[in-house]
Amino acid sequence: QVQLVESGGGLVQPGGSLRLSCAASGSIFSINDMGWYRQAPGKQRELVARITSGGSTNYVDSVKGRFTISRDNAKNTMYLQLNSLKPEDTAVYYCNANIRTSRLVYADYWGQGTQVTVAS
Repeated sequence: QVQLVESGGGLVQPGGSLRLSCAASGSIFSINDMGWYRQAPGKQRELVARITSGGSTNYVDSVKGRFTISRDNAKNTMYLQLNSLKPEDTAVYYCNANIRTSRLVYADYWGQGTQVTVAS
């Protein structure tokens, strides 16, 4: 079974920074696209940032210039650097990865979610 393990969430003041990590383990043939999603209280889940296996990235407009997504394919790990945090960034952040467990079988996997709270 594939598992995504997240770390790095917490409480931070406005203007502060956090780094989220997501490590994939298990029966992994290859990892395709990966991404970070978030869900704020009372709101729909939204895509924050995506990164392809080749390193191409895209971001939701509200985080452009502040967040950076990256991945280390050798470590099966993805990161999200969150800088200049704002209260509206407060949400549960979820790691997502499209993972092939054989040559023909693939599925989306999710981390457990980690709370990011931005407040004074």
